[in-house]
Amino acid sequence: MRSTKIVLIGAASASFGPAMIADAVLSPELRGSTLCLVDIDGERLEVMAAFARRVNEALGTGLRIEHTTDRTRALPGAEFVITSIAVRRDELWKLDFQIPLKHGIKQVLGENGGPGGLSHSLRNIPIVLDIARDVERLAPGALLMNFTNPESRICLAISRYTRVRFVGLCHGIGMGYDSIGRITGIPSEDLIGTAAGLNHFAWFLDIRRRSTGEDVYSLLRAADATYDPGFYPLTRRMFRLYGLYPHPSDDHIGEYLSFAWETCGLHGYNFARADEWREKSWARIARIARGEEAVPLPEGAGGSGEERLQEDRLRLRRSGEFAFPIILATLGNRQEFIEAVNIRNDGLIDNVPSWAVVEVPAVVGADGVKGVHVGALPAGIAALVNTQAHVQDLVVEAAVHGSRELALQALLADPVVQSAEAAEKTLDELLHVHMPYLPQFKH
Repeated sequence: MRSTKIVLIGAASASFGPAMIADAVLSPELRGSTLCLVDIDGERLEVMAAFARRVNEALGTGLRIEHTTDRTRALPGAEFVITSIAVRRDELWKLDFQIPLKHGIKQVLGENGGPGGLSHSLRNIPIVLDIARDVERLAPGALLMNFTNPESRICLAISRYTRVRFVGLCHGIGMGYDSIGRITGIPSEDLIGTAAGLNHFAWFLDIRRRSTGEDVYSLLRAADATYDPGFYPLTRRMFRLYGLYPHPSDDHIGEYLSFAWETCGLHGYNFARADEWREKSWARIARIARGEEAVPLPEGAGGSGEERLQEDRLRLRRSGEFAFPIILATLGNRQEFIEAVNIRNDGLIDNVPSWAVVEVPAVVGADGVKGVHVGALPAGIAALVNTQAHVQDLVVEAAVHGSRELALQALLADPVVQSAEAAEKTLDELLHVHMPYLPQFKH
């Protein structure tokens, strides 16, 4: 397989950076390729680059590791650009959750839907569009693979306002396999499905065992009737109401449902646990980067006896994300089935607008990412999905044009918002507290 150039934008993240680096070094087909790490935080980027070089050397992968804080230096010659960025992610997300709740709007997570999803979009869409325009100018043939949330809204903006080839990626379908496996007792790795809808709001049209091809839905329905009612109660309620199993999880699908708070509560994201994990992870990345801790080699990769005795959870492993499978399938023209991508609909789901960004399966080869036609969604599910698609349309236009009017219309169209007065108060406060990060709203 020929060598290539891959650019990771947002590489200094304690989760995204190591996950993508692991996928790269565990892909021997990429020997001789360039992996360029980009982040605006120069100090953390130096640490992550040192970590990447140590891992690359330990596994003998033969990658060329580069790093820079200037993406315009990284992009020329790139064939693949992977983005995962955020503006003071948890700090601002807390406000996105707390402010609507203060005004009586009952959202369950505040990241991708409801007022929090709007606020998140207003901050991130302009930044990702700037990156996409740089890709368009400096690496016009590259495939932009986006992990930045809110996924559907960002990808819709890219689709509408640039000519960049793009795909949005998320591991939500794997979370769906995990929950179905838990209910049925089937190992999650033995499940394969066809799911369609929107990111964080997709539905399994078909679910089977990989090993036998056996349909799992009849077993899932039987097992659901007696399984612990406290496990994923919203997901399973929607399964019983609509006949298809949604993914990825209660809190994510709940962002798009007016009644989700009744089941999911209003406790929101566990920021304290996330901060603790991030702090421990970064400390360990820094120790490895400085050579104070051995590189955690994967099973079967050799190493000293002490290294082999490290806990399995500390070992390098594939992330389960689809970015590097897409890269390898493209370079090798493998025509590989990828279970979930976010791309422009263009008739892939019959009863969703053609312009919408939908999550569907795809086949990937040298000719790119080609979505699989899945037909029509059941009418009830299509009604839920189409409502969100039109909300996302308004959100994108509000973010691009800095329009308070469109932002308010997006809130009033969102099922999570039950009061016009609460919507206006929430929007005005969100715009006020986030104004330093919303230059498009400054007149």
